[in-house]
Amino acid sequence: MARILVIDDDPDICSVIATLLGSQGHEVEVAHDPARAFELADAERFALVITDLDLKTKVSGLDLLKEFKSHDPSTEVLLISGYGTLETAIEAVRAGAFDYVSKPFDVRELGAMVDRALARKRLPAELAPPARALPSGLVGRTASMLQVYKEIANAADAVAPVLVIGESGTGKELVARAIHEHGARSARPFVAVNCGALAETLLESELFGHVRGSFTGAVADKKGLFEQASGGTVFLDEIGETSPGLQVKLLRVLQEGEVRPVGGVRDLKVNARVVAATNRDLEQEVAERRFRQDLFYRLSVMVIRLPPLRERRDDIPLLVSRFLRNAGARAGRTLQLTPAATKTLVDHDWPGNVRELENVVERLVFSCRRPQADVEDLPEQVRSRPVRQVEPGADALFADLPTLDELERRYLLKALDVAKGNRTRAAEILGVNRRTLYRMASRFGIPLD
Repeated sequence: MARILVIDDDPDICSVIATLLGSQGHEVEVAHDPARAFELADAERFALVITDLDLKTKVSGLDLLKEFKSHDPSTEVLLISGYGTLETAIEAVRAGAFDYVSKPFDVRELGAMVDRALARKRLPAELAPPARALPSGLVGRTASMLQVYKEIANAADAVAPVLVIGESGTGKELVARAIHEHGARSARPFVAVNCGALAETLLESELFGHVRGSFTGAVADKKGLFEQASGGTVFLDEIGETSPGLQVKLLRVLQEGEVRPVGGVRDLKVNARVVAATNRDLEQEVAERRFRQDLFYRLSVMVIRLPPLRERRDDIPLLVSRFLRNAGARAGRTLQLTPAATKTLVDHDWPGNVRELENVVERLVFSCRRPQADVEDLPEQVRSRPVRQVEPGADALFADLPTLDELERRYLLKALDVAKGNRTRAAEILGVNRRTLYRMASRFGIPLD
């Protein structure tokens, strides 16, 4: 049993968390504002503090985190937020937060997080895991993206290779750069190569270097990327495109930390961390003997899976806003989208993921002459949504109907819109209680702030 302080301006959130933790045998105190939180903290010590980031006061959850940590560094703090930026997340975790969870949250996941926080508190200081730094430079606030951020934070200070898996255009290189920039090697070089863009001989020379005269055009010795990245990171994009012969040489780098330049007669020691990425199913490639099993195991010590854009639609308005600002700065103009145009972008399936969305927004900025773009200004492939595929023989009448889950998601969004964000009123419209409303929102990744 532990004494836990829960701080949130929403009484219902406090009640849900207090009920959960009470059922686990913990003793819970609740505060709805910073003043009450400080009052309780002055009267007694807490093993764990759970606080919302935005308390609707001048004092934020981040301020509370720093205050509690300054008084007692052993106090573990969990931050909850439905709106926080990645920069805020970085500052929070670096200030000593044990973890950072998005609203709406899964109560079972929160309960497990509390268990982990209390377990770390019971460890001797020298054995407790260090505080983690979350990466910046990535856009997204959905639960799936927050999970990616936490996995990047775990990988940043490790030395093991990392395998980033995701469809084309999901931002695998951004993840690799975030791992590098927030790790111990950040002051050293980050070098990247697309393994599918070069012929095998050229790729081998690019990675391992060559000696003068080793082939036509080799007029001087050249350092390979592994040498150039000494102390830093080598990013191997599309690792699944490499040939079996090159895979053997990459395995040697990972096992021995040595490379042999093309045409060379001696091995060179190298010290570079490897982050690899692929849009292929490497396990299937291994099963079909197109990728070496031993290399796969070496690369996949830590695995980060990036969700496709269609699985985190609530991040699309954030991405659009970022791309509009960036493209607008280059074009020297400001462009806005109508709500209908934004909704069309959110509803599109984006087979090219974030890269495709960025391309569409940039073209829009340079092609639309009006200050506000509407649906008709969007490209044809975005305006006409792809028809949902059905099993052969299914009635064509139902081919383009949304799934029941999609209907429920739209119904929930409509209720929130009619209620103008009032959660109690939205629950009444849907005929459910507030806890069920939160569960529904959590399932569809819809923030309730």
